[in-house]
Amino acid sequence: MKAILTKAVGGPETLVLEEVPDPVPGPKQVLLAVKACGVNFPDTLMIEDRYQFKPQRPYSPGGEVAGVVEAVGAEVTGVKVGDRIIGSTGHGGMAEKVLVDGFRCIPMVDEMPFDEASAFILTYGTSHYALKERGQLKAGETLLVLGAAGGVGLAAVELGKAMGARVIGAVSSQDKADLVKAHGADDVVIYPRGPFDKDGKKKLAELFKNACGEHGADVIYDGVGGDYAEASLRAIAWEGRFLVVGFPAGIPLLPLNLTLLKSCQVIGVFWGAWVARNNAGFAESVAELMDFYKRGLVKPHVSERFPLAKAGDAIAHLAARKAMGKVVVTMD
Repeated sequence: MKAILTKAVGGPETLVLEEVPDPVPGPKQVLLAVKACGVNFPDTLMIEDRYQFKPQRPYSPGGEVAGVVEAVGAEVTGVKVGDRIIGSTGHGGMAEKVLVDGFRCIPMVDEMPFDEASAFILTYGTSHYALKERGQLKAGETLLVLGAAGGVGLAAVELGKAMGARVIGAVSSQDKADLVKAHGADDVVIYPRGPFDKDGKKKLAELFKNACGEHGADVIYDGVGGDYAEASLRAIAWEGRFLVVGFPAGIPLLPLNLTLLKSCQVIGVFWGAWVARNNAGFAESVAELMDFYKRGLVKPHVSERFPLAKAGDAIAHLAARKAMGKVVVTMD
C-alpha cells in the first residue's frame, strides 16, 4: 500500500510517499481501507516533534479517518467486514490502509459521505468535550470562539448554537466572518493579525470587550493562543470559564491577577487523553454528535481536498492558517 511517511523531524516538506507492507490487525483491531483522512493542527506539530505524543518513526500523520473495514480481529465485536466507519487513530491515517482499535470504530450514518466523516470526530469531539464537559456551557450563556473559522472553531460555533448559547465568532478576515455567520454565529468580531505592541494588545482587548458586551463571555473557547488569549480573557464574565484548546499563534502567558479579579477558571482541554481514559464518556459524546448531525444541527465544512501524494501540501496549508473549516486528504 502507499503511505505518506515522516522519517525525520521537520515540516511538511520532509514527508515522503512510499510503498509499505499492509498492516495486520491484532485481536482487538480492525483493518480499514481509508477513503479520506482529516487534517488537524496536531499533524503539524507531531511531524516536528512538538506534540504531546511522539510516535516512533517512520509513521504516517493523520489522526481521523473514514473508510471501509477490510478485516476484523478475533476479539472485536460490533464491527464486520464491509462496514463504513470513522476511525480515531491518533496517527497513521494518511495511508491507503490503517489499523483502528475496535472501541474507536464509529459507524457512519448512511447519509454521511467519506470526506465529511473524516472531518467529523476529532473537531466535533474536541469541541463537544470542551463545551459540555469542561466548560459546562448552558443555554442562554455567551460563548466567544477564537479562531472560529478553523476546524475545531467552526465546530464550536455550531455546537454552541445547538446547546442554546449566544455565540460570538472571532476571526481574522471578512471571508472567514462570512463563513462563521453562515454556520450560525450570532455575532462576529474581526481581529487583526499580530504581533502586537502594548497599545495593540490594549486595542485587541477592547475589541473583544465590545463584542461580548458589558456582561462579558461566560465561556471563551481559545483555539488560537498567543496574544489573543490574554486579550480575550480580559473580556470574560464573572466566574467565566476560559478553555485552553490550542496554540497556533504561540503558547500564551496569562497574568493570574485577571483570574482573581473575575473569579474565573482557566481550564485545559485534552480530548485525546480523555477518550483514552473514558471510553464510556466518548461513546456518549459520539452518540450525541451523531444525533446532532442527523438533525442537521452540525455539518463539517470541507473547504479543501488534497490527494494522498499532496498530503504535505495539505498540512502546510493548515499550518499557514489559511484553512476555513476542514482540510481533507482523499485516497481515491
